[in-house]
Order: sequence, then C-alpha cells, then structure tokens
Amino acid sequence: VSTQSTWGPTAMLGRVPRRFACKLAKPQWNVTVIGAAGGIGQPLSLLLKLSDRISALNLFDIRNCPGVAADLSHISTPSKVSAFEGDDLAKALARSHVVVIPAGFPRKPGMTRDDLFTANANVVKNIAEAVAKHCPQAMVCLITNPVNSTVPVAAEILKKAGCYDPRRVFGVTTLDLVRSETFVAELTGVRTVVPVIGGHSGPTIVPVLSAVPGTKWTETEAAPLVKRIQYAGDEVVAAKAGTGSATLSMAYAAYRFTNQLLRAMDGEENVEEYAFVETNVDQTPYFATKLLLGKDGVAKAYPKPELSPFEQELYKACIAQLVKDIAKGVSFAKGN
Repeated sequence: VSTQSTWGPTAMLGRVPRRFACKLAKPQWNVTVIGAAGGIGQPLSLLLKLSDRISALNLFDIRNCPGVAADLSHISTPSKVSAFEGDDLAKALARSHVVVIPAGFPRKPGMTRDDLFTANANVVKNIAEAVAKHCPQAMVCLITNPVNSTVPVAAEILKKAGCYDPRRVFGVTTLDLVRSETFVAELTGVRTVVPVIGGHSGPTIVPVLSAVPGTKWTETEAAPLVKRIQYAGDEVVAAKAGTGSATLSMAYAAYRFTNQLLRAMDGEENVEEYAFVETNVDQTPYFATKLLLGKDGVAKAYPKPELSPFEQELYKACIAQLVKDIAKGVSFAKGN
C-alpha cells in the first residue's frame, strides 16, 4: 500500500498548471509580506505558504498578525512562518530576499485609484525607507495602489538612500493579465496569455487583444471587452456592496508574479511575466511590459508588441495619463 498522500499542498500543487506550480527544491528564500493580515495579505500569505521555494515567510501588519501566522504555521510545508506587528517592521524585513507589499488602504465605492494616493503614498514611503535600511538588496513587489504612482514613490525613496536597483522594484500588474485571460477565455473558449501593457489603472491598462493567437477582434467586439478589463475592479467593489475590493483575485495574481520571480531567482531560464518597472523601452520612465526575469530581477524588458489602430488610440490615452501618474509619485517622494 502506498504511503504517499494524495492530499496536502504538494499533491494539490501537482494539479496546478506547470507554469505556476512550485518546484520541489531545497527552499532558500526569505519572503516578507507587509500587510499580511489584510484582505489581500491573508490569502496571499496562504498561497505563499504552499511554496517549496520559501524557507522563511515573515508576516507583518499593524495588528492581528500573530493569529494569521499561527494558523498558517500548521500547514505542512517547509517554510517557517513568523509574525511581526506594530513597531517590528525592521525585524520582519531583516534578511529578506523578497518583500511583497499589499499594505495600504483599499478602494471603496466611488473611489478611483487616484483617490487613494495621499494615504497610500505615505505607507509606501515608510516601507521603502525601512527596506533601504534593513534589506536594501531585496526584490520589492508593490501591490499598493495606485501602482502607477506608488512605484515611483518607492523608487525615489530608494534612490535617496543610495540603494535603488531598477531591476529589483516591480509594480505588480498581473491581475490585469489574469482578468484578460479569464474574460477572453469566456468569449473564445481558449485560455492563453493576453499581453497587457501600460499601467495599472483605468485608461492606462492596454490589453493587446490583437496579439492573442488565433483570434480576430473588430473594434466593436474589442471595445466592450477592453472597458471591462480596464474597470474590472469596479465589478468587484459593486458586487461586495461597499464591504471590500478585489482581494482574492489580487492575492492569486500576486502569488503568480512572486512565484515566477522565485523561479527566476532559483536559476530557471526563460521565465517571463509582465510588471510595471522603470525602463527605457517606451515613452515614459515607467511602463508595464513583458519582462524576462533572472536571478537579479529584470534581465530584459521587451518593447510593446505591434498594436492595431484601435490599440494605438488606447496607447495614446494611456501615455497621457501615465505621465501624470508617474509625475505625481516622483513629486511626492522628492517633497517628502
């Protein structure tokens, strides 16, 4: 009789598509989740606990982290879970290789990502200052909205501290790809990667449907789908009737990106994912595009794919807004 369990995290991960499954290897990475007790942080921490690549999973939040950590620590995967809260951010970050940041204030009905800027910019500023002091070489994965502005805030703070490496700071835009892949599959029956470039809010989200293999979209067909992708977060906010925003799907998307990054850090080749990074491949200093990931973060940023005339118009609107969003983040950081 076989003693190998058909349950448990390893068995479950065996049923995950190969691209996202965790490879059985000696865990070696310390990952810190900041905002771990929140609506995104808890399910994200659960997913990260399933990873056989992580040796230490540090959970930090202002409060309520000990209960989350105790619960996750009972899961039979290799990583050791530790809780930090209140004034213990420095301890949570010490020796971290990857810092994932879902901390901040969530969207509420009627709010745009821009409405969140002032409060969340301060959150990101304080975290970036702590990263600079306690784990300056860490990969930083920012989820805190508005990403178009918070990534420049983090970058400028790290620049002030003299430890900024553009290869290691990411705005996690994976949810836009996840939604695009889901919505396209609903319409076509085909699940495939859908390129999404630009930024991570409203008109800055540019799904490149013309690049989806085996599909053709008229402008009449593409326009409502693009709008749904751009404002999909509003669907969730409305469905939750003011009680929250997109937390579970965002947690999955953040896990997907982090796992891809860990794969690359482990030395796997040809690991690609999209993210909002500092790059010179387009008109703005920061841009969401396809990346080749390596042991040191971004190994290569690819230029945008060829766009249809309809997508060219979306791209122009994206750039116009993205310039303002980036400038707002840079201005905030330099003034604080």
